[in-house]
Amino acid sequence: MDAQGRGRADDVDPADQWVLNPNTGEYELRLSPSAPQSGIPGPRRAAPSPTRAGAPAGRTATPVAPGRDVPPPRRRRSAPPEEPLPGRRGRRPVKQKSKAKKALLWTGGTMAFVLVAGATTGYFYLKHLEGNVGTTDVGDAAASSFSKDEAFNILIIGTDKRTGEGNEGYGDAGSVGHADTNILLHVAKDRTNATALSIPRDLIVDIPDCETKQEDGSETVVAGQEDVRFNRSLGESGRDAGCTMRTVEAATGIKPDHFVMADFNAVKTLTTAVDGVEVCVEKAVDDKKSKLVLPAGTSKVEGEKALAFVRTRHAFGNEGDLDRIKVQQQFLGSLMRKMTSGDTLTSPTKLLKLAEAATNALTVDKAIGKVGTLKDIALELKKVPTKNISFMTIPVKDNPAETVKATVVVEETQAPAIFDAIKNDVSFTEVKKQEKKEKAEVAARLKGTKSAAADVRVRILNGGAAAGSAQQQLAYLQTQAGVTKSDNAGNAEAALAKTTLEYAPDQADQARRLADIMGLSGSAMKPGKSVTNAQGLPAMTLTLGKDFKGAGVKLNSSAAAAPGVDKSTADKAQCAS
Repeated sequence: MDAQGRGRADDVDPADQWVLNPNTGEYELRLSPSAPQSGIPGPRRAAPSPTRAGAPAGRTATPVAPGRDVPPPRRRRSAPPEEPLPGRRGRRPVKQKSKAKKALLWTGGTMAFVLVAGATTGYFYLKHLEGNVGTTDVGDAAASSFSKDEAFNILIIGTDKRTGEGNEGYGDAGSVGHADTNILLHVAKDRTNATALSIPRDLIVDIPDCETKQEDGSETVVAGQEDVRFNRSLGESGRDAGCTMRTVEAATGIKPDHFVMADFNAVKTLTTAVDGVEVCVEKAVDDKKSKLVLPAGTSKVEGEKALAFVRTRHAFGNEGDLDRIKVQQQFLGSLMRKMTSGDTLTSPTKLLKLAEAATNALTVDKAIGKVGTLKDIALELKKVPTKNISFMTIPVKDNPAETVKATVVVEETQAPAIFDAIKNDVSFTEVKKQEKKEKAEVAARLKGTKSAAADVRVRILNGGAAAGSAQQQLAYLQTQAGVTKSDNAGNAEAALAKTTLEYAPDQADQARRLADIMGLSGSAMKPGKSVTNAQGLPAMTLTLGKDFKGAGVKLNSSAAAAPGVDKSTADKAQCAS
């Protein structure tokens, strides 16, 4: 981070030379005439402008970033003497009420990427950061590119590999780096929300066969395994992050598009870069194993203490991995709030330290290892409000095959609804959506009497929803909504963007009941004719379109239900217990 030749008294921290241009609202690199050059590649300095008449002798115009037309300051008569030029040591940018107010950080360096990338001169620094990031070619386990116009899933992996000084007390000695902490981050297509789904390392899964590339460039297939811990999907037998991605898809049906992997050092360096993160504990902690000592209430942790906080299993709850996951989620929420605070966003020094710390700690798939892609992801993440980032854990239960409980299995009564909501891009928080006002005659279709659910007769077609949706919705209607006179009619002849319900005039009361159960709008209701069901009786036709959000999820709801599942959001502080 420091300029070359560090240690001399006249060294200048490059971070102090990034200043906020009030005309553009962006940070720019400005060097004073006597400032030493940064060791980080940067643009050539503009030639100094001729000295103005009446200007103090020896002063030159402030160099500006290429492409920025920033006029020099003017002095009016009787005005006080000019302040020193921006960029001199000790000067800090004025805190602005900027568009960064709603910024979101997920993985460590995201916010730093965003703000540094805002200036033309930042491109050269981003190229430097790109050189810090490690990449792994995981083949078709990852998407070949990043799309700014689609929902995306990033698998965040924290390994238990010991690297760097001071990490001898963590992880398994000689570990190749297992998938110790795992979070599947789903970012919605419209960027109104995101879901961070934790995957327990002790979850029993089937690891599929996976192709991996060796150091010599050759490829080999690592054989899969059945009924093993999830954390063995990485490291063991040469498995790479692509194997972990494939395991996530096999276990949840959700395909990760990309991965970001970090080791123990990430927590230490990131928390130090932002001068610590606030955590809260309900009771005082004195854990001999992790050496974590905290008083009850709120404390600030960084470096070694921050790592001990997220690693300890013996200070909270039942001293198990599931309780540790909750603590890690609370910690991540606090870290995100700190990184998006005005104190961090207006400090070039913190931002650049954060960028260096993050990129040096990360390994990603090849498709997102380029500077332009990292910037694009950062800008998309920036759009998501922290209040709409939900932290959840895959619903699990103790492994019934074990006498001594050490592992867990998926809770089949709860988990599928969570997986379906994520696959169908449904938020777990209420988000504002622009709804078009329906015409009076269309809205009137919802007004009137409603028949009993048991009297509703409907045939269900899949006209563009995810495979299996018709059967899943049928099961929901029959077992939970009371619509027992319903059946699955297979696939529709043509795909539809919107779900529709066609009904005959004498079935209007049935249509209104089903519309109420499913959250259908007036425009989704199509007066027409009835069809004959399997019992030879007249029935309505429900065609599930691409907008179908999953069994039991109302189409007019902005949030999916997750009954019995613990959930928290990134904007609220919580105390670990």
